[in-house]
Amino acid sequence: MTTTHSRDARAQAVRRESPEAVTRFAASLIVLHWLIALAIIALLALGLYMVGLPKGLPIKATLINLHKSLGLTVFLLVLIRIAVRMAANRPPLPPMRPWQRAAARTTQAFLYVGMVALPVTGYLGSSFNKYGVRFWGLALPAWGRDDPSVRGLFFGAHHVLAYAMIGLVVLHIGGALKHEFIDRDALLATMLPQRANSKARRRRA
Repeated sequence: MTTTHSRDARAQAVRRESPEAVTRFAASLIVLHWLIALAIIALLALGLYMVGLPKGLPIKATLINLHKSLGLTVFLLVLIRIAVRMAANRPPLPPMRPWQRAAARTTQAFLYVGMVALPVTGYLGSSFNKYGVRFWGLALPAWGRDDPSVRGLFFGAHHVLAYAMIGLVVLHIGGALKHEFIDRDALLATMLPQRANSKARRRRA
């Protein structure tokens, strides 16, 4: 075993034996993370459900407006999260192989791109629609006329990004579960609220 592997093993042992010593994210980042995560899952589920509904169904228009409002809310929360993330220090990643570290950072970067690009493409697509966008009832300015070709371009990108986001979310959750139950390196504890973090520590004890 190399010296690096020995250090990694010792560090992981310390984390398993003393999870209370793990540095957590700032409380504001934890709250934003879980709010955004729940909203994204709701948006993806709502989007998949909406596309299967027939045109002209009254409930479909209501769900579409809800989807737009929630999507723009996520966009604003993501911008706030980026600003807070730049101001607040993040805990160091636990010891892991270089490819795992690169995969974690790449997945996270793509998640941020998706969280910004999805609402932007949805908003722009709706701007080239006669119905426009209402943000929780407030009419937002449109950026163009009713144009099916331009609308189709943005909505096509929105559709592709949505399925890419589903894959990224599954990958992100799978990675978190691997760190929690296989690596047992307390990575998940850095993003858990204090009470949930205490319960997780008791389960590992």
